[in-house]
Amino acid sequence: MDEKTTIAALAALAQPTRLQTFRLLVAHEPDGIPAGELARLIGVPQNTMSAHLSTLSQAGLVTGERQSRSILYRADLDRFRAVALYLLKDCCGGNASLCQPLIDDLACCSPPLRPTHPN
Repeated sequence: MDEKTTIAALAALAQPTRLQTFRLLVAHEPDGIPAGELARLIGVPQNTMSAHLSTLSQAGLVTGERQSRSILYRADLDRFRAVALYLLKDCCGGNASLCQPLIDDLACCSPPLRPTHPN
């Protein structure tokens, strides 16, 4: 991840409809949502949604997969994770205890780790 890519991702999200769309896609991972359904749920015309999805796709935040006559969109969580990590790379000047509240907040969104049992 670099500065230019991070700026593109942040710029893509710096618009209300695109931010709502990305959040909706994140909420529907891993299944994704067809473009027409996204437009309906957000309440914008399909051609407007298409333009927003194009911007998010060019920034690498969403992917589209053709399924029959529609395109199913998904959030690219790996790219978003890379953006977040780029922003936090030098968090708190290396003082891990200062970053702990942020880490705790982010951890609530992750599924719990399953304990591994030795065979």
